Amino acid sequence: MDGISTIGSNSNSYPEVQRHKGPSQVLLSRGDLRALGIRVSNSSLLRWEQRGRFPRRIRMAGTSVAWLKAEVEAWFEARAEERKRHVYAEF
Repeated sequence: MDGISTIGSNSNSYPEVQRHKGPSQVLLSRGDLRALGIRVSNSSLLRWEQRGRFPRRIRMAGTSVAWLKAEVEAWFEARAEERKRHVYAEF
């Protein structure tokens, strides 16, 4: 086989698959967001996305959408950082 390295030593070996070296992309559904505690309406999510306050959804097919888990996790971390800087009213 010219230019293709194989796994194994017999003639029935499969070509070696080149794997993506970056982090794997895990997708979250609307149900996954609810399970994480993000229980706002779809209208609110759309508004947040348009204003840059929440990661933008990925359209999968038709009306099926998902969010990148890494982006949602980063959003949670940013909310935690905001909490550290926020000054609550003293009573």
